[in-house]
Amino acid sequence: MAVVMDADRISRALTRIAHEIVERNRGVDGLALVGVRSRGVPLARRLATALKTITGDDVPTGALDITLYRDDLMRHQVGPQPLVRKTEIPFSIDDATIVLVDDVLYTGRTTRAALDALIDFGRPKVIQLVVLVDRGHRELPVKADYVGKNIPTSRQESVQVRLLELDGTDEVVLDRPEG
Repeated sequence: MAVVMDADRISRALTRIAHEIVERNRGVDGLALVGVRSRGVPLARRLATALKTITGDDVPTGALDITLYRDDLMRHQVGPQPLVRKTEIPFSIDDATIVLVDDVLYTGRTTRAALDALIDFGRPKVIQLVVLVDRGHRELPVKADYVGKNIPTSRQESVQVRLLELDGTDEVVLDRPEG
């Protein structure tokens, strides 16, 4: 496994993305962050901290569980019940600029499920997408507005994001199959 982003590179990417968000939206007024469970949530919280450092303003942050919105739920489900975690969006998303945050963009299916789940909570003015890693291989017409790092991969490779809050370390690794 090759480490393609260490803790410092992850931190710099998130700081850069925070600046891009401020620039594109001319500040953070009416903006809220929603992280896709599980690794999108700590990434969204880190972005909220960076945005506060840049602007001095708090940005509301929520967590979105997309388990029941996945189109592969029946295909890859292990056991009789999928693990459904809590969605926590303690603010109205109506007419807000929602910045959806996820760790890896691959086929686009997770993002589609997240959009479906989010729309059940209201009607945002705009939804923008942040991903730490874009690895290509889209199956749906989805493109991130903000990308930490583009990592070209083969379909046989896997990208694993490990975050301090969940995994005890900050790194992005590319796992190449042997052979």
